[in-house]
Amino acid sequence: MEIPVSTSVLIDFKPAKTFKDNQGPITSLCFDDKGDLCVTAAQDESLHVYDCRDGQKRTTLYSKKYGVNLARFTHSSSNVVYASTKEDDTLRYLSLHDNKYIRYFRGHKQRVVSLEMSPRDDCLLSASLDHTVRLWDLRTSTCQGVITAAGRPTAAFDPAGLVFAVGTDSGTVKVYDLRKYESGPFATWSLRDDYYYPQGIPDWTGLKFSNTGKHILISTAGQTNYLIDAFEGHIKQRLSGHGRSSNGEEAGFTPDGRFVFTGGRDKTLRLWDLENPASTVGPIHDNLPMHTFETPHSENIQVAGFNPQYMMMVTGADNLVSKNYVSF
Repeated sequence: MEIPVSTSVLIDFKPAKTFKDNQGPITSLCFDDKGDLCVTAAQDESLHVYDCRDGQKRTTLYSKKYGVNLARFTHSSSNVVYASTKEDDTLRYLSLHDNKYIRYFRGHKQRVVSLEMSPRDDCLLSASLDHTVRLWDLRTSTCQGVITAAGRPTAAFDPAGLVFAVGTDSGTVKVYDLRKYESGPFATWSLRDDYYYPQGIPDWTGLKFSNTGKHILISTAGQTNYLIDAFEGHIKQRLSGHGRSSNGEEAGFTPDGRFVFTGGRDKTLRLWDLENPASTVGPIHDNLPMHTFETPHSENIQVAGFNPQYMMMVTGADNLVSKNYVSF
């Protein structure tokens, strides 16, 4: 029987299992479409695949020559695509079954900082410090489209895979129709928080749509993240009181879109209830954490994820920790 996500269920989560397989901090994690598997990438240039059903490590692969970051399952649980951290800035499409590359996606000239599979098809979205966002199709090495994006760009698909948003210059969101992105964005929103940050919101590290498609979460390098309306673009809530973001990989939504979680540099994981913002400071609801989890991590939490199929949260730092309502 499916357990609905609720405040009482979430605050009852407990660490279920700790994996100490890495020699360096974990930098990304991703669940496959079914939620059965979790893949992690780490600074020790490793890819680890874990079985979420029985809590066992399934396989380990290495990318010593090219490095590895932002590992994402495709719509096949046997394949991943990831960003290189050495040699060049190529995206690499890898078969986990036989540890062979299927395809390379070349074009970025600097480090890729955002990578996401379309929830709808084989389209891939990447953003780089070379100030470009690129669209790819897994079936061909040829880049399908390029968008210029100032600053450290962030990018994400909406849940339907028909729209994507690009964060530019840590202050502007541009929203595109995937079918006619060449015509430019159909919406552009400039975000400001003059009450807390009159000089400008701190650098953005991530941008994510909620599974409901109603909200976008902007992660920042400061002590606040922002919830914005995905249709009108205004800030709805300021999520305050977290331990600062590292790379945008440590924040996200629960599957129902009601709660936001963020790992921090203080080794804790915090939860915000979006339906009950704590107070109002200035013109924006100032939402404080409803709960803080102490974790077994000995270093800063770099990544966090909520398995969309199972009642499970996963955090990663120097090690990987799963948290369950029902333990493994």
